[in-house]
Amino acid sequence: MPVVVVVTGTVQKEAWDRNVLPPVEEVRPGLWSIPVPIPNNPLRYVLVYALELRGGGVALVDAGWNTDAAWTALNEGLEAAGGSISDVRAVMVTHIHPDHYGLAGRVREASGGWIGLHPADAVMLESRYGDSDQLIEDMFRLLADSGVPEEKLPDLAFASMIMKSMVTMAVPDVFFEDGKDIALPGWSLRTIWTPGHSPGHVCFYSEDRKLLISGDHVLPRITPNISVHAQQPSNPLGDYLESLLKLQNLGAEEVLPAHEYRFSDLQNRLEEIIAHHADRLDEIEQVIAKHPGSTAWDITLELRWSRPWDEIQPFMQRSANGETLAHCVVLELHQRIRREGKEPARFYLIDD
Repeated sequence: MPVVVVVTGTVQKEAWDRNVLPPVEEVRPGLWSIPVPIPNNPLRYVLVYALELRGGGVALVDAGWNTDAAWTALNEGLEAAGGSISDVRAVMVTHIHPDHYGLAGRVREASGGWIGLHPADAVMLESRYGDSDQLIEDMFRLLADSGVPEEKLPDLAFASMIMKSMVTMAVPDVFFEDGKDIALPGWSLRTIWTPGHSPGHVCFYSEDRKLLISGDHVLPRITPNISVHAQQPSNPLGDYLESLLKLQNLGAEEVLPAHEYRFSDLQNRLEEIIAHHADRLDEIEQVIAKHPGSTAWDITLELRWSRPWDEIQPFMQRSANGETLAHCVVLELHQRIRREGKEPARFYLIDD
């Protein structure tokens, strides 16, 4: 039976159910949740957290997309919290994706605050948001090897390029280190490196407040996309599952995710996510047993997704294929399947 998380962000959950933006909230003394809209995306918004600092100013966790609507929402949210964009002293980015990193540079320009990011994500900035020709070429190769039909290759390979306009390129000033505390007046936060959704994804844990700011690593209702990607390490799902185990026994009483709504029962949610991926591994193995020699794309089309395949946008179709590949890598490493050939590679059960 699926685990039903205990929702602590009840106002956020009610807004989610009504398909509207939740309000700005002071979720703990001196800690504010600011929803920043994401254009044309089922996630609807990213929850930016504003931490009031001793002596004045605020630190942000994540920033939102670089759009005028997002910029306005962030400014209005800070004003609702009693401050302004000029009060920002730091932007602590959980990971490199545009809905988290996109506005960081613009915030720094307006406030002078520092930007922090994990080195494993920082190293990808130029190839992803600057000169991305090599990245596109690498994605073409990856998708061809996955068996994506030739006529679909351009749509999928170029699918994320529109997102470059949602980011203001900004080299970070601070690099987060796993297990290290972050110097924020009035706050004691520890960095937990949680690769998988991106190579440098981090969470932040407050021991004294028993709070986990989880970014995209742990969400209350859905699981983050864990994909083989031209810029990902070879076994992102393995990294992700190991990262989930790092959150066990934290003693967190509440999880503040970047999407949806706040919740408790972290341990049960971790177990549910791990079980979900185990079920997905079994499902993929069953597809390969039924259709030996399937490509990653073939397998992807056979799997269950949250909506009909034809309603999934090209970028998300690419992500789905990458997620299939990530599970195939784990099955290979556990010697449950084998891979043969290239462009496309085909998968077989190990005993075939």
